[in-house]
Amino acid sequence: MPTDCISYQNSGYFSTLIHDYLDQKSDLKPLYNNFPTLENFEKQIIEKKQNFNNANRIPLVSVLKEQYTAIEISDLTKQNIELLAHENTFTVTTGHQLNLFSGPLYFLYKIISTINLTKELKSKYPAYNFVPIYWMATEDHDFEEINYFNFKGKKFRWNTESNGPVGRLSTEGLAEFFEIYALELGSSTNANTLKKLFEEAYLKHDNLADATRFLANGLFAAQGLVIIDADNADLKRAFISYAKEELLEQTSFKTVQETIAKLKDYTVQVNPREINLFYIEDNLRERIVFENDKFIVNNTKTSFTQDEILTLLENNPEKFSPNVIMRPLYQEIILPNLCYIGGGGEIAYWLELKAFFDAVNITFPIILVRNSVLLSTEKQIKKADQLGLSWKDLFTKPADLVNAITHKISEFPIDLTPQKEILEKQFQYLFELAQKTDKSFTGAVKAQEVKQTKGLGNLEKRLLKAQKRKLSDQLERVIDLQCELFPNNSLQERQANFSEFYLEKGEQLIPLLTQKLRPLETNFSIITI
Repeated sequence: MPTDCISYQNSGYFSTLIHDYLDQKSDLKPLYNNFPTLENFEKQIIEKKQNFNNANRIPLVSVLKEQYTAIEISDLTKQNIELLAHENTFTVTTGHQLNLFSGPLYFLYKIISTINLTKELKSKYPAYNFVPIYWMATEDHDFEEINYFNFKGKKFRWNTESNGPVGRLSTEGLAEFFEIYALELGSSTNANTLKKLFEEAYLKHDNLADATRFLANGLFAAQGLVIIDADNADLKRAFISYAKEELLEQTSFKTVQETIAKLKDYTVQVNPREINLFYIEDNLRERIVFENDKFIVNNTKTSFTQDEILTLLENNPEKFSPNVIMRPLYQEIILPNLCYIGGGGEIAYWLELKAFFDAVNITFPIILVRNSVLLSTEKQIKKADQLGLSWKDLFTKPADLVNAITHKISEFPIDLTPQKEILEKQFQYLFELAQKTDKSFTGAVKAQEVKQTKGLGNLEKRLLKAQKRKLSDQLERVIDLQCELFPNNSLQERQANFSEFYLEKGEQLIPLLTQKLRPLETNFSIITI
């Protein structure tokens, strides 16, 4: 197959908003700061350097050291944590939910995009240091989104209860789940490596945050990844004044609503609440709403006067959790961050936030669409070649692909356009004739034109259908291959867990991906494993 990539715009898997962002359409330019090019990072560095409160580096380094106390880390990760205390050090950040056993494949792609970008930046701007950050979404509470993963077409789900922040969820009870999954992995050398990693992560750590940190560190410590759990009182102290403004002024709601009005031609990713903060405890994360002159914790009997909630915020900032609108701001306050890397959906909601950042005088980061990847085997590529398929073909929606291939391999054209053109000429003559006689004849000609044109269209559809039946064996092989590469008619990276491919490539998998991926290139990469 001649190419190993396809542009995001031509892949069929990105929204119109992301297409227009990548094409730098003028209407969207007010919604972001610097577009992600290597040269634009110089401007971003200068802006962040002027705007970032370097006092926030002290608790950041202290908290990170504390969070890494219980696990063994690489010299590079240790060095990166220390570098965060220096004013010439900046971060590139990606965030991800605490999906069980890492969840879908794009977990790897997000982090590798982040690591690779820091390397490119260091090469371009050697006077500065750049640290890759994985922000664990420990405060999320939607457990149903993260309590499963897919492996070789099977769904593995952890059936347990969770009401509070998922990072605090106990891993007790995962042993039985792990035993079932371990049987599926088999007993190869690579399988045993995976089993050891998962066992140590989930069975030897008390909560989901610690387990996920151990897993990500096990996969990426050698590349200096720094993992942060921002569900922390010392980190949230820097967020107090912004949370106070959110409670009293609802700045985010007002500014984001104005931006959403400008995005009327697109699908809006998230809508702000009037107050975009949650109240959290170990088994609780509920919205804060303002009703009848009181701040109420939704679905509970807990309420506060204005003075009470501001006192609580000052003394216990860890009890306040930002939602999807406020979380990006919290991130940019505590990290000397230059760029956020995320999927299309994440970039879409970041584009709603620029005016809010401007209103609270925090530098808006560069927002970069993460690398997307399709992993294929030599056998699958050989099949595609035998079937005469390009990558563009395989990215086509199944029904369209079947139609296109049927037209391509049919021994005769399944296209009655020449006949339609002849018919059109015949009726053109009849209409000219009708002009010379009674108007009723013109109506009769028109009725026949509609009837016969429709008839030819129906014959063309039946011809296509007949050829599909005749060529069904070859078409079935085409669809089978597409289903292998796009399970459930979806992107492989959103369906499969990395362990499926680790069984094949083992410890070579992550270095291979790291070598191939270029974070600033907006192409869907096809990588042979």
